[in-house]
Formats: sequence, structure tokens, C-alpha cells
Amino acid sequence: MKKILPILLSVVIIFSACGEKKGQQEKMTNQQAIEIITAKINKNEKDHKLYYDRARLYMQEKRVNDAIADLNKAIQLKDNEIDYHLLLADAYFANGDVEHSYSTLDRVLELDPENQEAVLKQGEIAYYSKDYDRAIDNMSKVTAKDPTNRTALSIKAFVYKEKGDTANAIVLLRKVCDLYPDYAIAFDELGVIYSAHRDPLAIEYFKTAIRLDPTNTNTIYNLAMFYQETNQMDAAEEAYKQILDLDSDNKHAWHNRGYIELFTYGDTDKAIEYFTRALQCDSLFVEAYVNRGCAYELNGDRVNAEHDFRSALAHSPAYQPAIDGLHRIGKAQ
Repeated sequence: MKKILPILLSVVIIFSACGEKKGQQEKMTNQQAIEIITAKINKNEKDHKLYYDRARLYMQEKRVNDAIADLNKAIQLKDNEIDYHLLLADAYFANGDVEHSYSTLDRVLELDPENQEAVLKQGEIAYYSKDYDRAIDNMSKVTAKDPTNRTALSIKAFVYKEKGDTANAIVLLRKVCDLYPDYAIAFDELGVIYSAHRDPLAIEYFKTAIRLDPTNTNTIYNLAMFYQETNQMDAAEEAYKQILDLDSDNKHAWHNRGYIELFTYGDTDKAIEYFTRALQCDSLFVEAYVNRGCAYELNGDRVNAEHDFRSALAHSPAYQPAIDGLHRIGKAQ
């Protein structure tokens, strides 16, 4: 699942270029902008907004600790700026500091008891911390004021899904899809729910999500797995190829293609090729070692089969399929 918390994307900061025609602008990198703001801070250490502006750039550059230091300085200089506290809460959460993120948002609510962004952010933190009751409570407060809030509706749906209440999750996710027909995440989540029940509706939801976000290999993988688990192997194979067209180092797509070749079509040579590609992507991929070992075993190549089974055990000493493989070829540990 993708994070729902607002993500500060890297952007190009625009400054007016000295001596250029009116309206003409020069693009600067974040680092250049940071240097300019730092020079301004050195001249005026009491300008709280400069610290905030630099903190925003630090967040974009993923320099979270630097952002936290600047935001605390900005708040020290001017405590009643809500935007400063909201960004600080994001920075603390990005650092995994849930306690300070919560308390920073509490300060926002002291300054503005009706601030829905703070309520929403606290609900998001609760969700990611698996404090589901608090997450639902916060999201319900948000939807009471804004019944169409996409984040609140989505997180409530995710909570219901994780608690096993798929009926309520489906109701909310369908509402999100109706309100926001371009929101791929909601369609993907519906696909995941229906696929768990082997319901063919999963295909349409996954395909809609892929149409909205054609480069999301996670969704394509979900569709491929649904095809594979419902014995639609040709369709699964095409979906895995689609993934590899986007990400040639996707170990799971290579592995699953090998699995299909081995256990559905009996093509051991092709299976070995695909399992080898998976292992080139991840030399610690235990399942790929074992399944390639099985392919070698079926080819009568006990030397390579033993090598792969033992390689799997070197990385996972108690992995039963590898132990079973050694027993089958008479090479028990």
C-alpha cells in the first residue's frame, strides 16, 4: 500500500533572474536555493520564514533532520504559525518519531481546534501505527465535516479491510471510485479484495487501475497473480511480460514465469533460464534456488540440483522444501 500521508515532492525552485526581462525566470536546483536562503539567514537570523522555507527544501531533499532543526528554530521564533507545525509533524513522522509527530499536531489543534488537516494527519499516523480505533475515530471526524474527503474515506476503507470487514471496505472504496474515478489506488484495493475470494470482478478493477497508472508494476503483479491462481496461465504469462517490459530486474516476475514453465508446461530448460534470471536479480532468493533445483532434478542433473538446494539452505537453514529436495536426490544433510 502506498502511503497516503502527503509527500513533499522534489520541485524546481524558481527565482527571478537579475537583469532579465520582466517575467523571465531562471531555474535553480534545491541545493542552490538552500545556499541562497542560508546566506539570507546569516544576515538575518531572526527571520522565521527563512527557516521554514529552507526546511521545505530540506524535506524535498530528504534531509529530514536538517528540516526538523530548521522548523524547531522557526517555531521558537514564531510559535503560532500552523504551517510550521504541520510540516514539522510530517518531518517527525518521516523520521519514524510517532510520539513527536502526534504532539506537534496536538499543538496545531491547540492553536486551531477545527484544523482538519491536523485531525487527518493524526488519523493517518494512527493507521500506519495500527491504532485502528483511533484512525477510524479521526477519519470519521473528517468525513463528518467533509463527506467526500478522499484520504479519510480511503483510510477508513483500508482499516476495515485489515480488520477483515471487507463488506464495509468495499462500500467505502466504491464510493471513492465514484467520487474520484482517476484514483488508481482505490481500484487496485478493490481488486485485491475480490481476488482474495477468486471473484472475476478483480480483473476489471485491476485493469482499471492499470489503465489509470500503466507503470505501476505492483498492480500488474496483482493481476498476474490472480490469473495464475485461477489457472489462467497464458494471461498470467502476458502480465509478467508486461512487468518485465517496465522493470527487467523484477525478480518475482522472472520467478513466477519460471514456476509456470516448470509446473504447468513442464519446460524445464525454460524454467531454469527464468529462475536463473530471478537469481541474477537477487542472489538470496531462496525460492528461486529451490525451484531451479527442482528443474535440474527433473532433468536428471543431480549435481546442480544439490547445489541449488544447498544454496537455499545456506541462506535459510530450516527451509523445508530444500531439505525435502536433498532427501529426494539421496543427499540428505
